[in-house]
Amino acid sequence: MQIEQTHLSGVLVITPRVFGDSRGFFYESFNQRAFQEHTGIAAQFVQDNHSRSARGVLRGLHYQIRQPQGKLVRVVRGAVLDVVLDIRRGSPTFGQWFSSLLTEENKVQLWIPPGFAHGFSVLEDDTEFLYKATDYWAPEHERCILWNDPALAINWQLQGAPILSDKDQRGTPFASAEVFEPHDLPSLKADP
Repeated sequence: MQIEQTHLSGVLVITPRVFGDSRGFFYESFNQRAFQEHTGIAAQFVQDNHSRSARGVLRGLHYQIRQPQGKLVRVVRGAVLDVVLDIRRGSPTFGQWFSSLLTEENKVQLWIPPGFAHGFSVLEDDTEFLYKATDYWAPEHERCILWNDPALAINWQLQGAPILSDKDQRGTPFASAEVFEPHDLPSLKADP
């Protein structure tokens, strides 16, 4: 696998090694030992999630203020623009975002550690999005930052108005959102 560090400390773009021939392709989408060796992250995943969405759906920007989740995300059908927002107070990139195109063709994955809000816009019909999470979903701790907050100026690569849930329509502007303090976040670093 190939690992690329983004400008947001801890957020990684992971490109797997894909073996293909006339029959199709094969690749390891996850291997705990290889993930830890290549990233230095000792994440224990406790929940897998799978969503299917129509073109134009926008989900996010979500996070859990308690039981923060690290996420390893990928697309198995279609395409999304995946967006990560640093909400770790004291981080040099606090309030900055990163986006990456995840498609069934490129098979790119994104590692999003605890301390970030996450969302994606769907670029193709019937897109299927999978992610592994390091903690369980806790709806009482879930928060949502307003996807179109002008202070963030996120380019979601939308063609028209997005399809949003009620929760995402009512997101909190970044300036008044609950954010993470350094002591709020678990360490997922592997022991040296």
